[in-house]
Amino acid sequence: MAYRKDQGRMARMTAFWSLAILIFYGCVSLRTELATTFAESLGQPINGMRVPVLGLDFSPALLITAGVLAFALALLYRWEQTPKNADLLIETESELRKVSWPTLDEAINGSWAVMMTVLVLMGFLAGVDFLLGRVARVILTGGA
Repeated sequence: MAYRKDQGRMARMTAFWSLAILIFYGCVSLRTELATTFAESLGQPINGMRVPVLGLDFSPALLITAGVLAFALALLYRWEQTPKNADLLIETESELRKVSWPTLDEAINGSWAVMMTVLVLMGFLAGVDFLLGRVARVILTGGA
């Protein structure tokens, strides 16, 4: 039972930090967009202040983004702590451990097979398209 708890905690931490990184990236993009789109109001530093370690201007855009980040991380934490989601993450991790991943040679051979199939289908469809285009041109123009 203790192993299952540790496994669940690890799965939840992995999911939390993976999603937290995506949220952080979105907030960085939001700050940049706010600072450039509304440069005169949200992009100006407050009293010329800067955040010392990060070297960012202490602006309304930064404050809005920090609030969005804190709110989103709190929601994410609350969401992933629900028992239903935690059990889903545990089950997903245990199923992924059962997967037999291909070796490098198998992956390369499979990729070549897919690429060759795509090329053959592409050639076939291009040929059919060309022939049907000529037939349609003959029908529409009356053979001229």
